[in-house]
Amino acid sequence: MDQIDTDYLVTGAGAMGMAFTDVLLTETDATVTLVDEKSAPGGHWNDAYPYVRLHQPSSFYGVNSTPLGSGAVDEVGTNKGLYELATGSEVVAYFRQVLDQRFLPSGRVRYLPMSRHDGDGVVRSLTSGATTQVHAQKWVDASYMRVEVPSQRPPAYEVADGVTCIPPNGLPKVSSPPPGYVVVGAGKTGADACLWLLQHGVEPEHISWVMPRDSWYLDRASIQPGDLFSSTAGGFADQFQAVAESTSVDDMFDRLESVGALLRLDAGVRPTMYRCSTVTTVELEMLRTIRTVIRQGRVQSIGPTEVVLEHGAVGVEAGTVFVDCTADGLARLPTVPVFDGDRIVLQTVRHCQQVFSAAFIGHVEAAYDDEATKNELCTVVPHPDSDIDWMSTIAATMTNTVRWSADPALADWLSTARLDWSSNGGTPTDEVDEAQLRTLEFGPAALEKLAWYLAET
Repeated sequence: MDQIDTDYLVTGAGAMGMAFTDVLLTETDATVTLVDEKSAPGGHWNDAYPYVRLHQPSSFYGVNSTPLGSGAVDEVGTNKGLYELATGSEVVAYFRQVLDQRFLPSGRVRYLPMSRHDGDGVVRSLTSGATTQVHAQKWVDASYMRVEVPSQRPPAYEVADGVTCIPPNGLPKVSSPPPGYVVVGAGKTGADACLWLLQHGVEPEHISWVMPRDSWYLDRASIQPGDLFSSTAGGFADQFQAVAESTSVDDMFDRLESVGALLRLDAGVRPTMYRCSTVTTVELEMLRTIRTVIRQGRVQSIGPTEVVLEHGAVGVEAGTVFVDCTADGLARLPTVPVFDGDRIVLQTVRHCQQVFSAAFIGHVEAAYDDEATKNELCTVVPHPDSDIDWMSTIAATMTNTVRWSADPALADWLSTARLDWSSNGGTPTDEVDEAQLRTLEFGPAALEKLAWYLAET
C-alpha cells in the first residue's frame, strides 16, 4: 500500500472542496491531498444537463483567487441586461483550469481522481482497486452537502415498461416530437426543463408541469455585482424594511413580494417551498404560459396513459415523454460542527452561498486557532426547503454578518474576497450609500421581527 503524508485530506473536488483548498493555498503553506470519485474536478457539474447555467452571476462563483467569466453583461436571451451566467461546460473547464494551472503547479496539492475515501485515511482507486494510506493532520469532508442531479439516479417512483422517462439531460437527444411532455419536479431543474422546451419551440399547451409544492423565487436582477450592484443593495434594504414593518408572517411575505424580493409563479397559490432558486422576470412570464400545472402531490407511479399522484390521478396521451427533475439537489441535512478536532465539515455559513462559505471556512481555518472561536464564526446556515426556512436562513445569515463585522481583521478579509457579493459592488454611488443606510436602519428591527415569527412557528 502506498503512503502519503499531507496536512489536509480533502474528500470531494466539487465546488466547495476546490474553494476551500484554494484559500489554504493562498493563506498557508499547507499541503493538500484532494480525493474525488469523479475523473475531473467540479463535482455535480460533470453530470448536469448540458443546457444548465449558473443561477447567480459568474462573479460570485468558483474559487476566490481566480475569476470565472469575463465580467460581461448578457446582451441576448432571458438573462439579457444582467451579468453573465457561466454554462455547465464553462464551469467544468474552469475548475480543470484551476487544478492544472494553480493547484498542481504549486507542488502542494496531490490530486487523486476516480478514488474513494473508505475512512481512516484509506483511499481506494475505483479503476485499479489499489489502496493508498493518507496520513493527514486534518480531514476535510467536502462532500457532506453532496449535490444530487437527476442523471445520477433513477426516478423515485415506479415507471411502467414502455414509458419514456428521461432526466433533463435527455431532452437534447429527443429525435421526434412526442404528443406532449410532462415535467416532474417543481424546483429550479424543473423550471429549467420547462424553459428549455419553450425556447425550443414546444407550445405551452403541450407541456404539463407536476408541482407538488409551489416555490418562492428570487429575482436575479436583485443579485448583481459591479455596475448593477445598486439593485442588489436596494433589494436588501427593501427586504429588511419589509420584514421590519410587517405585522405577521403572511403580511411579511406579501410585503416581500410587493417589493420584488420574492416572486411566485401563480398569484393565486401561496408558495410553501423556498430553495434559493433564481429567475428573471422574463423567465417567469415564460413559465406562466404553461397552463397545465398539476398540484396533486408527488408522483407515485407512471403508466402508459396515467400518472398516479398522492392526491389523485391524471390521464396522459400514450407516447408522452416524462422529464424527471425530482432529485433533491441540495438536501436540508442535519447541521454538525464545522470544526471538530481533526475533522472539518464544509457547510453553508451564508444564505445559499456554498462556495463563498467554503472559502470563508478556509480563511477561518488559516487565521484562527481556537476551535470554539472558529465554530462561532462559522455558525451553519442550513440550506432552506420550506417558506418558513426563508426566515431562519435570513436571520442566521444576518446574525453571522453582525458577528463578522465585529472582527476588524475578518471584515477586512471580506472586503477583498471575490466570492463575497458585497465586495463586488463596483464604484460607490449615492444610491448604494442610501440603500446601505436603510439596511442599517431597518436591519436590527428585521432581525428582531424574524426571531419573533420563528418563535411563533
